[in-house]
Amino acid sequence: MKIFTRLSFGLSLALLSSCAEPQQDDQRLSLTPVTYAMLDGWQAETPEALLPLLRGECQRIMRLPAETRLGGDASLIPNGSKAGEWRGACTAAQSVGATPEAARAYFETWFAPYLVSNDGLTTGYYEPQIYASAVRTPEFQTPLYGQPADLIHTKDTAGNWVTGRWEGGQFVPYYTRAEIDRGALDGRGLEIAWLRSPEDLFFLQIQGAGRLVMTDGSVRRVGFAAKNGAAYVPIGRVLVHDNEMAAQDVSLSSLRNWLAAHPDRAQTLMEQNPNYVFFRRVDTVPLDRGAPGSMGIPLTPGRSVAIDRDVLPLGVPLWLDTKVPLANGGEGHWTHLTFAQDVGSDIKGVGRADLFTGWGAPAEQVAGRLRSRGRMVVLLPHPSSE
Repeated sequence: MKIFTRLSFGLSLALLSSCAEPQQDDQRLSLTPVTYAMLDGWQAETPEALLPLLRGECQRIMRLPAETRLGGDASLIPNGSKAGEWRGACTAAQSVGATPEAARAYFETWFAPYLVSNDGLTTGYYEPQIYASAVRTPEFQTPLYGQPADLIHTKDTAGNWVTGRWEGGQFVPYYTRAEIDRGALDGRGLEIAWLRSPEDLFFLQIQGAGRLVMTDGSVRRVGFAAKNGAAYVPIGRVLVHDNEMAAQDVSLSSLRNWLAAHPDRAQTLMEQNPNYVFFRRVDTVPLDRGAPGSMGIPLTPGRSVAIDRDVLPLGVPLWLDTKVPLANGGEGHWTHLTFAQDVGSDIKGVGRADLFTGWGAPAEQVAGRLRSRGRMVVLLPHPSSE
């Protein structure tokens, strides 16, 4: 993140179900004007239910200096890439009536739809629920670490952001996953909680936020605090490269199954990803809402998406026309208005969207299987008439 705090609790660090997906090429964003009549399912949408989400975004955006960049290339995006360009739409949102007709008229008046891609890739992420203990026990042996005091994120002499630590008067890279697994942080008192397995920790780090179900029955939310600065390496891509799994078979469940079936190789595989995430307690958001995303707004299941901020601005409404997994194992046609409220390290390219599916087992099942091609349309705010 560049304009909102980088210590975003809901940061979607990567999606396991897409980790074998080849990186998008450097396709340049091209926006084609379309009409609302061309959005399949628009008349069946419930825009009145989305006004509170938009108003929450506006409260954040309107606090920013007018020239603050929200993302995307301003030369390619007609309006909405800067905070000040939202003033008209945000001001008008405050007085919209609660009826479906008023809400639909508001969006059609204040937002212009542009086709981003007819072949965009939608994946899913979720807020995992993991069993944990406040103290180390024979069952809970894996530490969940808070941010170490010696982890430094700063600029080097060339002006580039670097992460590391001081050792013997030299600034060196921070400890890798393998070094931490071998005890580099032992004895510092950094443990927020203790988990059942390294695999639970690994998947929590991938998602970037989660809920800890404690041994006393209480639930604690934890979120992203910092990372060690090492490159993120998707383990699904490693398995595909090593001919251990076909690319089309990579999913959350298949990766969990592989790790469970190869306990002697699981740690070595996970350590192929040297990136390591540290956490913090998040007690400011009720548990009936999602963790805050990169905009600092609690994520809404089925409505919040992570996007590539180099392509599109944060905050923009996105119409997604795709397919989602069903409980019976099939897929269903899914057309809904969503909001770009998060980012992800592995969410790159034109047409990429990572849908927040919620928390708990059903959300995990949908996120783990969701990887569908479809249409993406961005709704850009009209400039104020002032």
